Amino acid sequence: MPRPELQAPPEIFYNEVEARKYTTSSRIIEIQAKISERALELLALPNDGIPRLLLDIGCGSGLSGDTLSKNGHHWLGYDISSSMLDVALEGEAEGDLLLADMGQGLGLRPGVVDGAISISAVQWLCYADKSSHEPRTRLKAFFGSLYRCLARGARAVLQLYAENRDQNEMISTYAMRAGFSGGIVVDWPHSSKARKEYLVLTCGLPSAQTYQPKGKGENGEVCSEDKESDADTDDNQTVDVYDRNRPRKKLKVKKKGKGREWILKKKEQMRKKGYDVPPDTKHTGRKRKDRF
Repeated sequence: MPRPELQAPPEIFYNEVEARKYTTSSRIIEIQAKISERALELLALPNDGIPRLLLDIGCGSGLSGDTLSKNGHHWLGYDISSSMLDVALEGEAEGDLLLADMGQGLGLRPGVVDGAISISAVQWLCYADKSSHEPRTRLKAFFGSLYRCLARGARAVLQLYAENRDQNEMISTYAMRAGFSGGIVVDWPHSSKARKEYLVLTCGLPSAQTYQPKGKGENGEVCSEDKESDADTDDNQTVDVYDRNRPRKKLKVKKKGKGREWILKKKEQMRKKGYDVPPDTKHTGRKRKDRF
């Protein structure tokens, strides 16, 4: 069966029938709960009992939001499918729901959010569903607005199903260009079915207090550094931190001024066309001083 991203745009694919099916499937509910718990774990929020304001990007019918609510947090849910949000409202989701396209930016005030999660949503930005859609432009708008609305030092954990390595690199590149630091955490890297990838991003440059979490291996155990170094492959590497400084613009090279020969040639052309042109003298085309 082809990927959902290849069948139709998300607002069309997740219609009323698909939204109901998605929400009533016990298997999907169980998988969503496990992924959401893992994403919340990777956020590494302080265990001080204070509720945080979190974003759920691509919240769908509110399955991942339920996990946030059970852990005592407040959340805002973004989704492009009105059918999914209708199901979330019927289920009395505790978060505030917004019908919005994340590819156009999140539109929140700077520094007001304590963290963000996204379950199986960000890869949709890599597909152009309309003639006006350009994946790179949409990724830039999304990550730029996400970076601005997060508090400094806050994390965003984006679980995604990239179609190939190129998509993974494109998503990671635009995240780093927006100012994030971090990388990809892979759980169960050697399993084709259980493998899950999380793009774990920190708002700002890494410091001594920040660390890159490890992926989970067999039996749900955290991979040790020795095992990770032995089994490290191209598909299980942490994304490098990019240089956040923008490349300098090329300086304009001043061309040399027009010389005497060029001026005489142009004056001759004007005479042939019948224009009244001043006569040539020894001062024609002379170099003037910088100041009088």
